[in-house]
Amino acid sequence: MSTPLSLTPGRALITGASAGIGAAFAHRLAADGWDLVLVARDPGRLDATAAELTGRYGRQVETISADLSTDDGCAAVERRLVAEPAIELLVNNAGTSLNTPFLRSAVDDEARLLRLNVQAVLRLTHAVLGPMVERGHGTVINVSSVAGFGVVMPGSTYSASKAWVTNFSESIGRSVAPLGVRVMALCPGYTRTGYHERAGIDMSGTPRWLWLKADDVVAEGLRDLGKGKLVSVPTWKYKLAVAGLRHAPRRLLGGVTRDTRGRVDRDGG
Repeated sequence: MSTPLSLTPGRALITGASAGIGAAFAHRLAADGWDLVLVARDPGRLDATAAELTGRYGRQVETISADLSTDDGCAAVERRLVAEPAIELLVNNAGTSLNTPFLRSAVDDEARLLRLNVQAVLRLTHAVLGPMVERGHGTVINVSSVAGFGVVMPGSTYSASKAWVTNFSESIGRSVAPLGVRVMALCPGYTRTGYHERAGIDMSGTPRWLWLKADDVVAEGLRDLGKGKLVSVPTWKYKLAVAGLRHAPRRLLGGVTRDTRGRVDRDGG
């Protein structure tokens, strides 16, 4: 199935590309004929991912080892976003959560979460939109979360950061759509990415039917992009969950979500 992004696939830059949803985007786009720029912190895993993609699909794959929670890391990626060959698609996937309630977390850790989940998304989106608007085409997908539609993890700032990503993406998407550029927030629920295991988060109490596959999240997100949606929520079960989060009384929502602290729904950067 070809991606509904453009008639001729170009070059896509993906952050958090060595695992989870980011890796699923990389495989899907490479299979569809896109060349790639992959961004992640671990150079070893990044190079292994690039070698696998080149060997399997025969596409050109560049790599940038960068920590997007730092100014230097963001600046390195910003320079690539405005350079040639042009980036036709930016996937802001890198993100993190803390397995510690706010009152027990360190302020430096909370600040790092905001720099990665919010500031990096803002900076990279801002950097790439200028060239895209000048060309009159281009796409940005910001990977957000169902958690951003409500206070589903009391004591956690993760859901607040994702609420910002979704609102930001929809707002900027409306402003650039008349200029030929698309911005969409992709908001999955619990997704099998390996992040929880790496972070030491016990997800054994989460029902199996709630889990999504990263490949399915990417496929549905690309379909929704092709339909012109500004916000994509994969699968009917999470669409229902979002409707509930948006419209349920706050008192009821608090009772349902009070025991979900520390859980996250996607991979980190």
